[in-house]
Amino acid sequence: MSAFILHFMTATFICSIGILLILFVKKGFKKHLSVKGQYNLDLLFLILLAIPFIPSHFIASLSIGNWMHVFNLNHGISVTSTNVGSGAFGLTDDNGWLQDFAVAVDRSAPDYIPVIVGGLWIIGMITLIVIAWRCNQKLRLIRESVKLIEDDTLLSLFSHWKIELGIRGNILIGTSMLVKTPMTIGFFKPMIILPMTKIPLDDMGYGILHELAHCKKRDVQVNTLMCLFQILYWFHPLVYIAFKQMRLDRELACDAVVLELLPKAYHIDYGNTLLNFVNRLSRPSMFLFAMNIGGTKSQIVSRVKHITSYAKASGLLRVKSICIFAMVGIFVLCKIPIVSAFANSDDHRFNFHGENVIYGDFSDFFEGFEGSFVLYDSNENMYTIHNREMSAIRISPNSTYKIFSALIALETGILEMDNTHQAWDGVLHPFESWNQSHNLYSAMQNSVNWYFQALDRQVGMEQIDEYLSQLAYGNHNLSGGIEDFWIESSLRISPLEQVGLLRALHQGNTIFEARHVNTLKDALRLYERNGTVLSGKTGTGLVHGVWGMNGWFVGYVETSNNTFFFATYIQGAENAGGSAAAQITLAILEDKGIF
Repeated sequence: MSAFILHFMTATFICSIGILLILFVKKGFKKHLSVKGQYNLDLLFLILLAIPFIPSHFIASLSIGNWMHVFNLNHGISVTSTNVGSGAFGLTDDNGWLQDFAVAVDRSAPDYIPVIVGGLWIIGMITLIVIAWRCNQKLRLIRESVKLIEDDTLLSLFSHWKIELGIRGNILIGTSMLVKTPMTIGFFKPMIILPMTKIPLDDMGYGILHELAHCKKRDVQVNTLMCLFQILYWFHPLVYIAFKQMRLDRELACDAVVLELLPKAYHIDYGNTLLNFVNRLSRPSMFLFAMNIGGTKSQIVSRVKHITSYAKASGLLRVKSICIFAMVGIFVLCKIPIVSAFANSDDHRFNFHGENVIYGDFSDFFEGFEGSFVLYDSNENMYTIHNREMSAIRISPNSTYKIFSALIALETGILEMDNTHQAWDGVLHPFESWNQSHNLYSAMQNSVNWYFQALDRQVGMEQIDEYLSQLAYGNHNLSGGIEDFWIESSLRISPLEQVGLLRALHQGNTIFEARHVNTLKDALRLYERNGTVLSGKTGTGLVHGVWGMNGWFVGYVETSNNTFFFATYIQGAENAGGSAAAQITLAILEDKGIF
């Protein structure tokens, strides 16, 4: 719930920028837009508001990463800054072959805030749903009261205007004592309803024409979507402003359809029809899933002014409208980085279907930490798992991602096997060992963030995304930005997936060349004695405040006749870093007689 709310809040903020852009364009280029062009731009509001609810795998804009790094997400907690001061963390074991370094990040809000915000959002939606339900109960009563029209004159007008508008679908027309002005209801089966009270035939004809114009433009369906979004975004003032303008533009566009059909001499009569209906109007509800010829009195005034000065849009004005719509539409769809709030269900959890699994309890080794341990025995083709639930939960990989950062750089030629040197740029870091130039081996040993961030920048977001997608690396979500997507941010992977990828690498079942994998294996080697080799990489997530830390240790043990792959993840209030995860791992491996 917290993760969803923060995704939704972030996406809503970005939507707000898009809404402001559209409103600015509509106002600044009003003279270059036809009435229909204004309304077409309004339809982009609906696309913007829908994007946060589209599954993330349907959103393929790679510009997300460069825009979203200030809105990083970690299990529903946003990461807003990186502290390279006293929050730095480094541990070294007694033998000196395992070093663990991390840089602290600050979370902008505690866990309970998204929950409170989410609760208020849901309460607001429920309230408006009740209001909408009550409003639309009236429609049910109206529909039940309708009597189909048998008057030949009205039926003739109805058929004539349908033909003139080019409407072929089946539309019913009837009358009801419960309506005061012509209206249209029905999402799937539209029905025009006229008042039973005595109204001049001309006014009734214009009312029919207006409602048919709504049917032609599918305004009932659009209005229903507006009502739903009004409920979802009840808290957002810009949505109210945008939809208020959209309702006016919709009526102006509908009037324009009518005026194009009518001879100019009848335009004033049509305007008088609107005025005749003013006294019949009650305040319309924004949650009523129906259309009528009226509107608010301020809308009527604007519409009458439009009718009295109406002139058919010139060809040039139409071309300008199309160009403006195309430019704004491209920006909305391709350039605004909106995060999907309804992410793929696989985003937060790995669906593990292993058959040869032993679920064990190694709680005694975790010394009060919460965590998971996954071990794979190659000879036995057997998994041993501690904490079945957590082993499948996706978590930020932190420095364990550097394994694949290095491989991708080797594969793309950014790093050459005989020259992996990267020059230090002189920027001071919290660890002395980081403040110098490095090659792949020293950078991996000292877990030098800047080294691998430099590699990623040179490779580029597009190629990284392609490689991680082909590898099925966790959720392969890079929306956290090129610098930080793997540091307590958007990229997530489960312990089970860590083991699976290490297996694939070791066995040569990946997209990487064998020589590059061998170079990486040399960089990951930590310890060798009597034919047993331990290789691995730690990772630490260090967060200021009450949230504490988390730590990874992933790798493998090669013996003379077997290979064991492992991944350990821990979290706790303090000291739950990669070194602690490594010590827990080594204790379990020793207990099992592996290392």
